[in-house]
Amino acid sequence: MTAYLIQGARLYGEERADLLLTDGRIAATGSEAADAAPVGTVRIDADGLVALPGLVDLHTHLREPGREDAETVASGTRAAAAGGFTCVHAMANTTPTADTAGVVEQVWRLGQDAGWAEVRPIGAVTVGRAGTQLAELGAMADSAAAVRVFSDDGDCVHDPVLMRRALEYVKAFDGVVAQHAQEPRLTEGALMHEGVVSAELGLTGWPAVAEEAIIARDVLLAEHVGSRVHICHVSTAGSVEIIRWAKQRGIQVTAEVTPHHLVLTDEQVRGYDPQFKVNPPLRTAEDVAALRAALADGTIDIVATDHAPHPREAKDCEFAAAAMGMTGLETAVGVVAAAMIAPGEHAFTWADVARTLSTVPARIGRVPHQGRPLAPGEPAHVTLIDPERSWRVHPEDLHTASENTPFTDRELPAQVVATFFRGVATVLDGDVRNDREGAPA
Repeated sequence: MTAYLIQGARLYGEERADLLLTDGRIAATGSEAADAAPVGTVRIDADGLVALPGLVDLHTHLREPGREDAETVASGTRAAAAGGFTCVHAMANTTPTADTAGVVEQVWRLGQDAGWAEVRPIGAVTVGRAGTQLAELGAMADSAAAVRVFSDDGDCVHDPVLMRRALEYVKAFDGVVAQHAQEPRLTEGALMHEGVVSAELGLTGWPAVAEEAIIARDVLLAEHVGSRVHICHVSTAGSVEIIRWAKQRGIQVTAEVTPHHLVLTDEQVRGYDPQFKVNPPLRTAEDVAALRAALADGTIDIVATDHAPHPREAKDCEFAAAAMGMTGLETAVGVVAAAMIAPGEHAFTWADVARTLSTVPARIGRVPHQGRPLAPGEPAHVTLIDPERSWRVHPEDLHTASENTPFTDRELPAQVVATFFRGVATVLDGDVRNDREGAPA
């Protein structure tokens, strides 16, 4: 396996140091790194670059099995590597649904074979994500995939009795239920956020209370049974206040926000462009401000992409018929930098990026070998970012199999220039590598 000496990187955006990567580990740091480099080591000039632990996404749709026209595990993990990710959690809304040990093991093995990033399958909470019967949670937890996160994402576990049972069940193996908070009766036929813009456009609205009511119920259920609950893609200021109250009360709740909910608002929908149709919908500027503040103060724990690829025909149609969802793996770093670092409003640093996009997602997902410190002996999952290099988003240049990004032609700050997964360079000089010598099986 090739050894790499990363020279002069700013660890977590702070002090400069060298990193030596050998045999899948960080072998040495600082002044000792160069002295310990074996013959044939590839030297990388990282002057001015930020080094972070490999990024971890707790919310990725890889579509395989069943929707390979939109994405495959291979194409999705290539996109992940390009975005600086070394681990992604694959959502269960595949065909067939990832609700059995057999299906989650299939997804896990596809990730092993691809080798671009670690794939951690998320198991469905209910059979077929239909919300009527608990899935084989224990069998998925005991499988080779060792599932620890369960979600019916795309659908809410709206039955409170089933949600309670799921929360009780996962306690046995330290699992977590990740809830798609959407009261279905309040969102029938909804196309966008319910508010002034929806009224002016004549589009059926998705009220904020449909999210907030489920979150309030579920944090109380989690408190009642003493279990962990994770809230997917938080999108409203009211949700932030409920989560803040729950944390102050000592309830075991964690929450995520997507990059797009940190920068886009329902005003973007005025052009009826289906690229801006997403679930939960884009909210108001006031909601965006609350989400940014909550991410900065820790009320919202992490950023998760909710990478949701769709084939061209699913978006190249009228707004009402279009699928909901946006790609996000390759734009995540740039969007978060644009929202949280560039404005300078919240004193958000690259260390905070590491916390919210690597360390804490790995902890929530119970992946102990990801999100680790950049220190000797730790796994060599490393991402290098050029904080001064801006780039323009061109969908045809992205590595995902789908082009449904809302950031087309938008200039973003900060670009991922290298990614190392288990010490193997999956991205170098901004290019995804096809010759991953020594890539793990």
